[in-house]
Amino acid sequence: MGFFYAWLAATLLSGIPSTLYALATGGDPLQATRAAAAMFPLSGSLFVDAALVHGSVSLFWAAILWRTLPRRHTAAWAIAAAALIGIVDLLLIAPRFFPEVAALDFWPQMAGHFMWGACFGLVLRFRRQKKSGPGPDFSP
Repeated sequence: MGFFYAWLAATLLSGIPSTLYALATGGDPLQATRAAAAMFPLSGSLFVDAALVHGSVSLFWAAILWRTLPRRHTAAWAIAAAALIGIVDLLLIAPRFFPEVAALDFWPQMAGHFMWGACFGLVLRFRRQKKSGPGPDFSP
């Protein structure tokens, strides 16, 4: 269950930085939602398509990190991994395959990746500690 809660928190909260940035600068807070929905327009509904794409991409990366993140310093490693994922997503994949995503401002989207990593890593760490019992987790 730790994986599910970590994925859910990361998926639901990672859009906060770009949305706040758009609101603070007078931009369109739905621009990133439209870009996500444009990646694979399956249903014709903006929010359904964006949720399916964002949830699926998040699930892909979460599954990889869940299997590879160390138990020590989980949150820090998750944030570092999310930064690398952000570079891959935003600078390598998006310009080649998803122009709507590539057209978004880089730093608000990168902040979303950092938020994703922080949420995923913190929740996963908390759930792992809860499972292993009270006290610090000194397992390798």
